[in-house]
Amino acid sequence: MAHTDRHESKLLVDSVTKSYPGLPVLDDVTLDVAPGEFVSVIGPSGCGKSTLFNVVAGLERPDSGRVVVDGRDATGRTDAFAYMPQQDLLFPWRTVLDNTALGLEVAGVRRREARQRARELFGPFGLDGFEHAAPAELSGGMRQRAALLRTVVQDRAVLLLDEPFGALDSLTRSDMQTWLDDVRARFDWTVLLITHDIREAVRLSDRVVVLGPRPAQVRREVVVNLPRPRVPEMVTTPAFAALEAELLTILRDR
Repeated sequence: MAHTDRHESKLLVDSVTKSYPGLPVLDDVTLDVAPGEFVSVIGPSGCGKSTLFNVVAGLERPDSGRVVVDGRDATGRTDAFAYMPQQDLLFPWRTVLDNTALGLEVAGVRRREARQRARELFGPFGLDGFEHAAPAELSGGMRQRAALLRTVVQDRAVLLLDEPFGALDSLTRSDMQTWLDDVRARFDWTVLLITHDIREAVRLSDRVVVLGPRPAQVRREVVVNLPRPRVPEMVTTPAFAALEAELLTILRDR
């Protein structure tokens, strides 16, 4: 998907600046995500990716700039985003179904309705038959699918993913990337992903935004013109390798 006019953006991060006492972190960061687009953000360790996500998610306010969703100012608001952090954060004393319905219940949805809405997604998320299991009975990949189900069932405008597969082994991570590519297309999600993994960014994204060292600015945006679905074997192709190399060069350019 090509870069779009910002008037067509689902999400716009507009000239966001953020500092802490004695520590400038974000310096006039601007990026956008079109409806149904998957955009990844990569950058050097400590450059401010997590701070950017916290600002977008409404968990922190920027010093200047704004966050816009569907043309409306969403700065400091949390209700426009479904946010999935690095850890699955499933409660061990709740069943998988109760865990996946939790976000809806917290938002005020009655328990029976919340459970029904979550249950409808168990098939597409590969969790059929595990509604009444404990989280400890799930594999790492299944736990992440349950956590993502809990996130997306809230039906927010934009899905924010913060290193969701970082704790998984490489084979499970690859399987989860294949699954996410498929299910994202099925539900036409708009996604912003933070990742340290260049290969993951190329495999999942329509476009990759590269941040420079702190205080972070957008250094480059790279369009990923690879066909979908993105099968695991694609990572061995020359086109995929060329994109990885391009992104690595941008990251290393001081």
